[in-house]
This record gives sequence, C-alpha cells and structure tokens, in this order.
Amino acid sequence: MIGRFGRRRRDPARGRRRTELVQLSTGRQARVALIGNPNTGKTSLFNALTGLRQKVANVPGVTVDLGRGRFPTPRRWIDLVDLPGLYALAPHSPDEEIALDFLTGAGGEPPPDAVIAVVDATQLERSLYLVTQLQELGLPLLVALTLFDAGGAEGQGIDAERLSRQLGAAVVVTSALTGFGLDLLPHELDRVLDDVVPEQPGDRPGPIPPLRQAARRWATAHPAAFRDAGPFRELLVERSLIDVGGALERRLVDALGVPTRGDLAEVRHDLLRSLAPRKSLTELEAEARYARVREALAGVVERDEATAYSPAARRRLRADHLLSHPVLGSLLFFLTMAVVFQSVFSWATPLMDAIDAATGWCADLVRANLPEGVLASLLADGVIAGVGAVVIFLPQILILFTFLLLLEDSGYMARAAFLVDRLMRLCGLSGQSFLPMLSSFACAIPGIMATRVIPNRRDRLATIMAAPFMTCSARLPVYAFLIAAFVPRRSWGPVNLQGLVLFALYLLGILGGIATALLLKRSLLRGPTPTFLLELPPYRRPDLRSLALRVMQRGRLFLTRAGTVIFAVTVVVWALAYFPRDAASKLAVEASAAPVPGVSAEAEPPSSRDAEAAQLAGSYLGQMGRAVEPLFEPLGWDWRVSSAVIASFPAREVLLAALGTIYALGSEVDEQDAGLIDRVRTARWPDGRLIFTLPVALGLMVFFAFCLQCGATMATMRRETGSWRWPILAWLYMTGLGYLGAWLVVRIGSTVG
Repeated sequence: MIGRFGRRRRDPARGRRRTELVQLSTGRQARVALIGNPNTGKTSLFNALTGLRQKVANVPGVTVDLGRGRFPTPRRWIDLVDLPGLYALAPHSPDEEIALDFLTGAGGEPPPDAVIAVVDATQLERSLYLVTQLQELGLPLLVALTLFDAGGAEGQGIDAERLSRQLGAAVVVTSALTGFGLDLLPHELDRVLDDVVPEQPGDRPGPIPPLRQAARRWATAHPAAFRDAGPFRELLVERSLIDVGGALERRLVDALGVPTRGDLAEVRHDLLRSLAPRKSLTELEAEARYARVREALAGVVERDEATAYSPAARRRLRADHLLSHPVLGSLLFFLTMAVVFQSVFSWATPLMDAIDAATGWCADLVRANLPEGVLASLLADGVIAGVGAVVIFLPQILILFTFLLLLEDSGYMARAAFLVDRLMRLCGLSGQSFLPMLSSFACAIPGIMATRVIPNRRDRLATIMAAPFMTCSARLPVYAFLIAAFVPRRSWGPVNLQGLVLFALYLLGILGGIATALLLKRSLLRGPTPTFLLELPPYRRPDLRSLALRVMQRGRLFLTRAGTVIFAVTVVVWALAYFPRDAASKLAVEASAAPVPGVSAEAEPPSSRDAEAAQLAGSYLGQMGRAVEPLFEPLGWDWRVSSAVIASFPAREVLLAALGTIYALGSEVDEQDAGLIDRVRTARWPDGRLIFTLPVALGLMVFFAFCLQCGATMATMRRETGSWRWPILAWLYMTGLGYLGAWLVVRIGSTVG
C-alpha cells in the first residue's frame, strides 16, 4: 500500500500469509540491489522477501560475503543482492567500496537492473541523504519505507504518497516484522522496472553543478580513470574530488600515479576559490543534499509530541542509562555473556549425544556387514567418523549463533559496543573493532572479514591480528572434552564449575586479543586512537522468522566450509594412522582378539592395547609424533598427544577425531565419549606415570586458547591484508604464546602439586 500511515494505522492483512504471485511463462528475471543505512531492517526485509531461496556468495576477487536470494513478482524472478550497509556513497572502508562497485559495475559484475533503497521511517532525513545519491546513478529506484511501527510509537505519521511525489521516486511502506506491504512491493518493483524512463548516470543535476562539469572535463582528459565503470566514470571522478583521501582517490593514484593526487587537489582549489573559499566540497555537498531532503520532506511528517514522551519512550531512556552505565552496564554485559556460554555448554549435550549415538550406530553397521580391512576401516573410521566429527559441533554452533543474533537484533549489541569502547580505547582501538571481534566468537573468518567496516588500515590490521584469539566454535569441542574429563562436576545452584572454567577460557582469549592489539598499536601499528561514532538503534522485538533463516544460513556455511575441512582432515588422519600396516602388529592384534581360557569375553585382553599401540606407533602419524615428542615433552605431551595436536593444526576441531583414532577408538568420538575419556585418564608414560594430569590438561587448554590452528583463518588473513606477512607473523606469535602459556601452567601446577 502506498499512502498515508501513522501510529494508529493497522494493516488489514496483518497475520495473513502473503498472496501467492502468479508467474508468467516468459521466465524473465532481473538483478536488484538492496541497499540502505545500517540498522534500517534491510536484512530482515531481504529474509522476508527471499525466504529459503537465498545463499551467501563471495564478491568476485574479494572475501566479503553478500546475501543473494530470489523472489517472484507477477512478471519476473528477482535476483536480490543484499549489499553492506552504508550512510553515503563515499567509500572509506572496503565494505563501502564493495557496495559502490556493485552499483556502478566497477567490481567485475554489470550494474544491477534496479535498486531498492531501504529507508528508516524514524530517521527520514538521514536515510534520504543516501537516496539522493542513488537517484543520480540513473538506475530504476524503489524506496522501501521500513520501521514505520517504531515511527508510529514515537508519535510520527508519514504521508508516503506526498513523499513519493516530492522525492520523485516510488515509495512503498513495508514491515518485515508484521508482513505489511510485502505483497505490494513485488508489484511496485515490476512497475519501476517496466515503466521508468531510462537515464544515463549524471543526467540528473548534481548537488554542485560546477563540480559536475569539472569532473566531466577531468574524466575526458584521463580516459584510463575508472575504465571498468563505463558510464559511471564521471560520477566516480566527482566522488574522488569530494572525498579527500577516500578510497576512490587512492584508486586513481594507484592507477594513474602519484601526481594524480596533486591534480585533484588543484581542481578542488579552483572550484572552492569560485564557490566558497572557506568551505570544503564535502560541506558544500552536505548542505545541498540536506536542502534537497528537507524540500522532499516538506509537509510529509506529522508528530504527536504527547506520544513522543510516552511511558514507553521514558522506559527506553532508562534502559539506555542502565546499559551504558560504566559499572552496572559492565556487570550486565559479563552476566549476559556468562549465561550464553553456560547455555552453549549445557543445552547442546542431549543433541550431541543423539548425533554421537547415530554416528556410532552407522559405523557399527558398516563393520558388521563388511569384512575387516581397509575398506571397512575407511568407511567406519574415516568417512562416517568424518561426517560425525562435523555434525557433532552443529548444536553448539547453532545455539551460540542464536544468542548472538538475538542480542544483535534486539539492539543490545550496539549498546555493548558503546560500553566496550572504553575498554577498547585502552589498547588503542575503538568500539568499531568490537563487533568484528565479537563475530569471531562464532568463527574468526567472518570476524576478520567484518573488519572491512574499519576505515583506518592500522586499526583494521590490529583487529585482524586480535580476532583469532577470540574463542571460536571450533575450540568448544576441545574445551568440552578436556573439561568433562578433568574438571569435577560441582555445582552451586545454577552455576557449575565446568561452565565457570569454560567462561574463564573465553576470558583468557579476550585478554590475549586485547593485549595483542595493545602491543601492536604501540609498536608496529603505532598511531592515534580512532574516534568512535555509533548510532544506537531502537530497541526491537527480533523477527523470529528472519532469525531462524540467518541461524540456518550460518549452520549451512559451517557445514559447507569448515565441515569440508574437518571431513578431509579426518580422512587424512585415518590414513596416516592406518598406514603402513605392520604385519607383525596385525597378527598380534588378531591373536589378542582370540578367546583366552579363563578370561571373560567382555573383558579386554591385556595384550590388545599393546598391539594396537604398536601399530599406531609404527604408522606415519606415530612417526611424526615421535619426531616432535622431545619438543613438546616439557608440556607433558607424549607422542600420541603430539600427533593429535599436529593433526589439528589445519583445523583445531580435528583434535578429538585424531585422539580417537590414535587411541584405537575410531574417529567418530566426541567430547562426551566415555571410552576416550577413560583412555586419556589412564594413558601412561613408559615408566608408569600418568600423561594427563590436571596441570597438563589445563596447559593443553591454554595452548588451544592461544595457538592459531586454522588454515582457513590464515588464508582469510592473507586475502584481507594482501600479504602472507601478517598471517605468518600471527601463526608464529600465537603458537609461541600458546607453547609458553602451556609450559607455565604445567610448571606452576607441578610446583603447587
């Protein structure tokens, strides 16, 4: 519905399913970009439109994921691309560059057929600033007015029809939360695609006409400038002149040479001398665009001041005061994080037990129906165990993602970033680094990619180096296994000791990341502490459907990306432990399996483990472990632990599968496996000493808290930094720190007794 709406307006179709759209037989389709400011409900609208018909794909040539999905209109299929949020087409960070490149076709893909601009009804003036820039691109444009329920709660009514006339663009009112307008948006998009008069970029007058003319002359004189952008070249040159030191100016300098910077400065100087000597082009653009926005909003917004200061508004102010309080807000933040980690440790156990039982049943079925040999071992201990080693982590990952997304959608995460800014500034960073580091708790890869929103390169590098210290989901199985095996099950009301140890390990990773950032900002990456500006989004009730879609999407990404690595490494570990087959060890295993007079059939013959250990010791994996055993012996590790740690360097979550294979239990074991727990508790050195004491187990946890054991993370660091220098430095530094931390824990623990 395009029309007038306000705080008392109700959607007559609220609660009904969206009407089914009849597809034409032509098979037409169009590619549409979805763009808007951060926290405008853009992703919720994307999920509401595309549903399960979506995927995450990389931008060509870079490592940033864009949401891509499909939805039908009455006349065509729409391929919808969810671009990173930004406030203006003035790129200073890699994320903003990607959005502008996609819109102008400078990033390797053709420009989109149309643009849907998501506009926050509660922040019209700020949101329409971006719309005025999008209009100058000449692409068909549809404005989706979202969050109007919040606008009505603040006593604000908006005449959408008048806004459409005065803005010169189609406007449709939508709400992903209630479904309002979602059945109309496809029809309006069809009309925009079919009826709009084609425009060339730059046909509409720019905010500063002399600037547009100067950009046209400069682009004509430099045909190599933004060659890939085609008809958008003049607009990109104009942006280069406005945004001093921005990403576009740097591109021109890289492509045309250092003198280009002086040429641009000379053009700016000539323009300002004739326009406003005491101002910058950025100020002139802002004044002109906001004047245009105020003209478009004339008579559009109606406010009810009595509602704006309602009890609900006062409650939000009190909540902000509490959440941003230095003491109370910090306590609430740490309490929230503790609840999240307790839940991850406790709630996932039943699901993981069920997955473990299913994996074991499948492996037993294979062994029962195939003759003993390489094929049976490959399928049971390699393939099935590899699949189980992937799926067993899924419950913990889904629970963690659910909590993080709930906190983000409710508006709490932005307030936590504001609160943590005080702490981040102590190490030379800002709250802008908080969200990438927080994302690293699920996986360091999206956390590192999220640093693209940080404009300053030094701060971005420091955050990238600190992100792998955050305890990602891959460390959870290792922690859970060692905690279950060596930390007593003691509880004090709702708090249990095992959960406290897990929380302490998370805190250890946080401290390691903060200390690393502080060290870098005072040495290799020395520079001023960045200013942190953050707009606090309104409190919202999370959209459960959108939340479920995003959780499923992240689970699918884990299975397809990390899962393939885990599966491959599990099969490789099986092969290293299985070959070469020693004939004498095999005969010893078969002899030990024969019935022994006077020995119960249920009891394990004493020589069985010795024979299996002899086979593993002679395998390729055992040989590798024995070769490095002297290096890790100060940490209390024998060749078996060393072999498992070596196997886990490409992906740390492989440790359990490696231990299961090494201890002849099969690689389908998980962190709750009683057999594996018993084996590591009773494993001994040749002189009879226990290998896994409490200090050794704690030292191993500290090693995993610090060490960089993830090949995918290192590859991502290389792509984001453009060099192997930083990932190699990170690997050496973090591995050395993990070794030192484990050694100190073992020494102190042995001294204390």
